[in-house]
Amino acid sequence: MRRRAFIITVMAVIVIMAYLLWRAYLHEADPDQKQEFPAKATLKFTYWGSIEEKRAVERTLTEFTEAYPWIAVESVHFPNSDYNTKMMAMSASNEDPDLAYMTTELGEMFSRENKFLNLFDFLAEDEELKKDDFLDYIWYKSAEDYAWGVSTAAECFGLYYRKDLLEQAGVQPPSPRAEQAWNWDQLIDAAKKLTLDNQGRNAYDPDFDPNHIVRYGIMFETWSDPLNNFIFSNGGDWVSPDQKRFALQSLEAAEAIQRLADLINVHHVAPSPYESKSLPAMSMALQAGLAAMIVDGQWINLDLGKAEVDFDIGVLPKLKKSVTVGLSGATVIFRSSDHPKEAWLLYKWLSDPSKSLSLYSDGLWMPVLKKWYTDTALVDKWVHANPAAHPPGFKEAMMTQLLNNGMPSVGYYLQNQMEIFPEVTQGLIPVWHGEMKAEAALREIADKVSVLYSQK
Repeated sequence: MRRRAFIITVMAVIVIMAYLLWRAYLHEADPDQKQEFPAKATLKFTYWGSIEEKRAVERTLTEFTEAYPWIAVESVHFPNSDYNTKMMAMSASNEDPDLAYMTTELGEMFSRENKFLNLFDFLAEDEELKKDDFLDYIWYKSAEDYAWGVSTAAECFGLYYRKDLLEQAGVQPPSPRAEQAWNWDQLIDAAKKLTLDNQGRNAYDPDFDPNHIVRYGIMFETWSDPLNNFIFSNGGDWVSPDQKRFALQSLEAAEAIQRLADLINVHHVAPSPYESKSLPAMSMALQAGLAAMIVDGQWINLDLGKAEVDFDIGVLPKLKKSVTVGLSGATVIFRSSDHPKEAWLLYKWLSDPSKSLSLYSDGLWMPVLKKWYTDTALVDKWVHANPAAHPPGFKEAMMTQLLNNGMPSVGYYLQNQMEIFPEVTQGLIPVWHGEMKAEAALREIADKVSVLYSQK
């Protein structure tokens, strides 16, 4: 009897094992049965950027869909210069994406139309991520408890320079440390030594020909944030401290803008916006030796690193204090999205360097999460992993400078940006061309813009 019971038990075990092996075989034969996923979701994601940025983002999106196989991402890349036009056309056609980059001026306008979900609501329900995990300044808010957008990345400005060109001209490189930032006279001196005409004469030479410059000592752009580095440095701002009045006409702001204009029209070491049209983008001008120094944002590290340019970075020249503008376009989730939870997953993926490390280590972005600045092991992963994209000066001139001396861009708090920015840009053109002083131009701008600002 015992033997018979034993045989029956063994046979039962064999049958059970055979059944389990058969089920395992069926699962192996049908991969869709391996794991049950949520229903398939397709996200439309719109963004901008250079060719190198597009490649980096596309690689990261591929990694995201591999990690979340039930989520497909339809990515739509628009050129920076055409982005707002394309997005407004999509919105007018009721074809808003799920997740999108957003310029601050268009985002601020769309937020007034209630097009975006509140990102603070997602954080309140998220078990992995909290508001305190982020840098403090990065939220785009329509109210204290309503964030319509969050910075896509942390970004700031520095003084980029070609090491070989400074060495040839006998110019000591700018320091990456805030306490050793150049003053304005030191900037002018360096820029004059570095600017050359078509006969190889620098701007100190009495025979220097400012009408035939082949290399500029410095280049800068004239949209809001490059200017704000120096406006803020001189104690100016676009709005009053209580944020109730437009204040760009202040003496501090006017002085900063006039000093920049004098680089063009008095010292002849920088191109005007008109002259810049015949030059390539600033990062390309630096690569080609058409400029020895440029004021630009950390995102160009990606292109410079890929091109293996012999460059480094110093802190920006200062007027009254050493600062850098903290800025970024916003990332938003549209209220019309059919898949807001999946869109939040994609944002979390893009904002977490551990999930999309190449976007950070290759130089495109800086993290929005605090621990990636304070944890030395994490800093090593993105700052020191790719020396071509993060030269020796980067850590002090940009990462440390942003944490210690960063000032938020006006994009985080200026009202009616879509209307105000064009007025300011247009009104300053005579200043850049040497036809009007900054103080007078800013008074005329304020007469128009103060009415717009009062509509907030």
